[in-house]
Amino acid sequence: MHLSSLQLACATLVAVALGATAQPFDALDALKCKGHFDAAKFVRLDRVCEDCFNLYREPVVYTRCRNDCFTDVVFKGCVEVLLLTDQIETFKEYIRELHWAPPITSD
Repeated sequence: MHLSSLQLACATLVAVALGATAQPFDALDALKCKGHFDAAKFVRLDRVCEDCFNLYREPVVYTRCRNDCFTDVVFKGCVEVLLLTDQIETFKEYIRELHWAPPITSD
Protein backbone atom coordinates (compact mmCIF):
# COMPACT_ATOMS: atom_id res chain seq x y z
CA MET A 1 0.00 0.00 0.00
CA HIS A 2 1.24 3.51 -0.72
CA LEU A 3 0.35 6.98 0.41
CA SER A 4 -1.95 9.03 -1.77
CA SER A 5 -0.79 12.48 -2.78
CA LEU A 6 -3.14 14.06 -0.24
CA GLN A 7 -1.91 11.79 2.56
CA LEU A 8 1.69 12.57 1.65
CA ALA A 9 1.05 16.31 1.64
CA CYS A 10 -0.73 16.11 5.01
CA ALA A 11 2.09 14.06 6.50
CA THR A 12 4.58 16.64 5.25
CA LEU A 13 2.64 19.44 6.91
CA VAL A 14 2.50 17.53 10.18
CA ALA A 15 6.25 16.85 10.07
CA VAL A 16 6.98 20.52 9.44
CA ALA A 17 4.55 21.61 12.16
CA LEU A 18 6.27 19.31 14.63
CA GLY A 19 9.57 20.95 13.82
CA ALA A 20 11.18 18.01 12.09
CA THR A 21 14.70 19.03 11.13
CA ALA A 22 15.64 15.89 9.21
CA GLN A 23 14.00 14.57 6.08
CA PRO A 24 10.22 14.51 6.72
CA PHE A 25 9.90 10.80 6.02
CA ASP A 26 12.00 7.72 6.51
CA ALA A 27 10.44 6.72 3.19
CA LEU A 28 12.44 9.46 1.48
CA ASP A 29 15.61 7.85 2.75
CA ALA A 30 14.38 4.52 1.44
CA LEU A 31 13.77 6.16 -1.94
CA LYS A 32 17.30 7.61 -1.78
CA CYS A 33 16.06 11.20 -2.03
CA LYS A 34 18.94 13.01 -0.36
CA GLY A 35 18.58 16.46 -1.88
CA HIS A 36 16.33 19.40 -1.05
CA PHE A 37 12.85 18.18 -0.12
CA ASP A 38 10.00 20.06 -1.77
CA ALA A 39 6.63 18.45 -1.02
CA ALA A 40 4.91 19.82 -4.12
CA LYS A 41 7.61 18.50 -6.44
CA PHE A 42 7.75 15.15 -4.67
CA VAL A 43 3.98 14.79 -4.89
CA ARG A 44 4.01 15.64 -8.62
CA LEU A 45 6.61 12.94 -9.35
CA ASP A 46 4.80 10.48 -7.11
CA ARG A 47 1.57 11.21 -8.98
CA VAL A 48 3.20 9.98 -12.19
CA CYS A 49 3.94 6.70 -10.42
CA GLU A 50 0.43 6.48 -8.96
CA ASP A 51 -1.15 7.07 -12.36
CA CYS A 52 1.12 4.46 -13.90
CA PHE A 53 0.20 1.99 -11.15
CA ASN A 54 -3.49 2.70 -11.77
CA LEU A 55 -2.96 1.90 -15.44
CA TYR A 56 -1.15 -1.42 -14.92
CA ARG A 57 -2.36 -2.43 -11.43
CA GLU A 58 1.01 -4.04 -10.67
CA PRO A 59 2.59 -2.99 -7.36
CA VAL A 60 6.07 -3.50 -8.82
CA VAL A 61 5.35 -0.70 -11.31
CA TYR A 62 4.73 1.77 -8.48
CA THR A 63 7.78 0.58 -6.53
CA ARG A 64 10.16 0.62 -9.47
CA CYS A 65 8.82 3.96 -10.71
CA ARG A 66 9.84 5.58 -7.41
CA ASN A 67 13.08 3.58 -7.08
CA ASP A 68 16.25 5.60 -6.47
CA CYS A 69 14.24 8.80 -6.13
CA PHE A 70 12.48 8.50 -9.48
CA THR A 71 15.64 7.72 -11.49
CA ASP A 72 14.69 4.15 -12.46
CA VAL A 73 13.98 3.55 -16.13
CA VAL A 74 10.41 2.62 -15.13
CA PHE A 75 9.74 6.28 -14.25
CA LYS A 76 10.72 7.29 -17.77
CA GLY A 77 8.50 4.53 -19.16
CA CYS A 78 5.60 5.78 -17.07
CA VAL A 79 6.13 9.33 -18.34
CA GLU A 80 6.00 8.01 -21.89
CA VAL A 81 2.97 5.74 -21.46
CA LEU A 82 1.05 8.51 -19.68
CA LEU A 83 1.88 10.86 -22.58
CA LEU A 84 3.68 13.32 -20.32
CA THR A 85 6.86 13.65 -22.38
CA ASP A 86 6.17 17.35 -22.86
CA GLN A 87 6.87 17.72 -19.10
CA ILE A 88 10.09 15.68 -19.03
CA GLU A 89 12.38 18.67 -18.51
CA THR A 90 10.31 19.79 -15.52
CA PHE A 91 10.46 16.28 -14.08
CA LYS A 92 14.24 16.16 -14.59
CA GLU A 93 14.65 19.39 -12.65
CA TYR A 94 12.47 18.10 -9.82
CA ILE A 95 14.51 14.90 -9.67
CA ARG A 96 17.79 16.85 -9.62
CA GLU A 97 16.56 18.85 -6.63
CA LEU A 98 15.21 15.85 -4.71
CA HIS A 99 17.94 13.36 -5.57
CA TRP A 100 21.12 15.38 -6.10
CA ALA A 101 22.10 12.97 -8.83
CA PRO A 102 21.72 12.67 -12.59
CA PRO A 103 18.04 12.26 -13.50
CA ILE A 104 16.53 10.01 -16.14
CA THR A 105 17.97 10.40 -19.62
CA SER A 106 16.14 11.56 -22.72
CA ASP A 107 17.41 8.66 -24.82
